[in-house]
Amino acid sequence: MTSSALQNNLRIGVPSKGRLSELATELLHQAGLQFRRQERTLFALCKQLPIDIVFLRTDDIPTLCAEGAIDLGITGSDLVEESGRQVDTRMKLGVGKCRLSLCVPIDSPIQSPDQLSGCRVATSFPNVTRRYLETNGAQVHLVSLSGSVEIMIALGVADAIVDLVETGSTLAANRLRVLADIGSYETVLIQSRQTRHQELADRIVRRLEGVVIARDYSLLEYNVPEENLAAAEAITPGFNSPTVSRLEQSGWYSVRVMVPRKDVIDVMEQLEKIGASAILETEIGNCRL
Repeated sequence: MTSSALQNNLRIGVPSKGRLSELATELLHQAGLQFRRQERTLFALCKQLPIDIVFLRTDDIPTLCAEGAIDLGITGSDLVEESGRQVDTRMKLGVGKCRLSLCVPIDSPIQSPDQLSGCRVATSFPNVTRRYLETNGAQVHLVSLSGSVEIMIALGVADAIVDLVETGSTLAANRLRVLADIGSYETVLIQSRQTRHQELADRIVRRLEGVVIARDYSLLEYNVPEENLAAAEAITPGFNSPTVSRLEQSGWYSVRVMVPRKDVIDVMEQLEKIGASAILETEIGNCRL
């Protein structure tokens, strides 16, 4: 790939490995960006669109985006905040949700962040941690690490840690408890303020919006007696309104409607109670709303 091609194409930075790399690749493929990464290569060219996919370290993506080396990037909002770099967050991608938490041993007498003054705090997020603790009046010694933060207390390196928490199982395994939550984070799409491809960037954002929204909804179809149609529409109001069609059988209607995926089972039960039948759920792969 020539340097001129890289300069003329819109560049999207994605994590080079790990679960986030898989999620980012899947999202881009669902958004119609067709590319294939060759083993050990850093670039992949998209078919049909002037776009290059650049495979990078996840924590480098905010910096490279701010510097204009890439136009768009998929990374964690925690890393964006930690970097302190000036980029625009175009959208949340609905995956990789977690929280950054200040944690202490289960049997620690410390009950609030301000009581940590003079303590050692280990973290992979020194900038975010420093700002938070200073705001809460705690002057601590920060131990900056790149991984395995949760075992630092057991090793005698720290009195408290600041780390990402998803389920809390790792905390329980290391006999730790959350003292305070610093913030909630998830995977985001960021954009460089130096991009020369704004129109194409907007197009990619719109495509990804269709994928992300579709993941939150299912298409529900059902038949309902005319006398219960109003009650059914109250149960399934839809994104704007349901699509209602008269069936060949007199006194019956067919309804097609988008329903939040998390509510589908409950909605199906409610519809069944009012006499709806042939209730079907269909997964939505993409949409435009």
